[in-house]
Amino acid sequence: MLNNKSILITGGTGSLGKALTAHILKNYPEIKRLVILSRDEQKQFQMAQEYPNHLYPQIRFFIGDVRDRERLIRAFQGVDYVIHAAAMKHVPIAEYNPDECVKTNIHGAQNVIEACLANNVERVVALSTDKACAPINLYGATKLASDKLFVAANNIRGASPIRFSVVRYGNVMGSNGSVIPFFINKKKEGVLPITDENMTRFNISLQGGVDMVMHALFNAWGGEIFIPKIPSYRITDIAEAIAPECEHKVIGIRPGEKVHEEMITPSDSFYTYDLGKYYTILPAVPNWKLDDFLKEFDGKKVADGFAYNSGTNTEWETVESLRTLIKEHVDSTFEV
Repeated sequence: MLNNKSILITGGTGSLGKALTAHILKNYPEIKRLVILSRDEQKQFQMAQEYPNHLYPQIRFFIGDVRDRERLIRAFQGVDYVIHAAAMKHVPIAEYNPDECVKTNIHGAQNVIEACLANNVERVVALSTDKACAPINLYGATKLASDKLFVAANNIRGASPIRFSVVRYGNVMGSNGSVIPFFINKKKEGVLPITDENMTRFNISLQGGVDMVMHALFNAWGGEIFIPKIPSYRITDIAEAIAPECEHKVIGIRPGEKVHEEMITPSDSFYTYDLGKYYTILPAVPNWKLDDFLKEFDGKKVADGFAYNSGTNTEWETVESLRTLIKEHVDSTFEV
């Protein structure tokens, strides 16, 4: 499906952007063009060393910011598919710099939508986060607004065949700023700071995130929010998996942080369907026939009041499974 197509990834030098790049080049060698758009010139320089032009002539590196609508319109020319991964995502930084977060995550989302419509892009997948579900911090609130913009964009496409969809998932194992590399680094100090001993989080590997984006890119009808069925872990199990010899120091949750994360609330359940590997939250009024969609994907309505919460999840990682995953997905040299 991607061969002879042009794809652009906003935030393409981030953890997921780099994983998507590797996946696309490996599995779709006949891709016409892969555009990496980000505002960090140093990361672009480093990534260009990994993908030299003489070996990967299909890659283009564009310096650009999603806040800059005109730059996006220029960058999206001739692009068939857009994956929107750019975001300001650190919760405490967003709380301290709220206007900057709004400019990137909300205004930037609208700029991406408008640039896609202006250039007749065929398909768009936007990345969301579990923090967008019943948000209690600014980051989550801006990503919820972004989700709403991308879902609603299907209503303003006119005669264009473009399809906008969203993928929402939990913490990516080993991603920049996440707890696992933080704990690995803190291990040498002999003390691990624990925010709350009851804290739980959803867990997904970087490849799991890539697979989900590709699923949405290939299968979305427009307006879906796709949610994976993934396990949870306890923060204390992560600490035990990484550094069983370390003392735990409870420091309390940070501003805007939840003890348990949610991806589907009871209020979402009225529009949520089980598609097998994924759940999907559909628009209240989709612009296609619901019965046809459910038949195509063997979708089944979840029970009214259903919720998907990391604390009440039915699937859990263990200390041993976490150690295996850390070695496989985060640090191949990891040893306890």
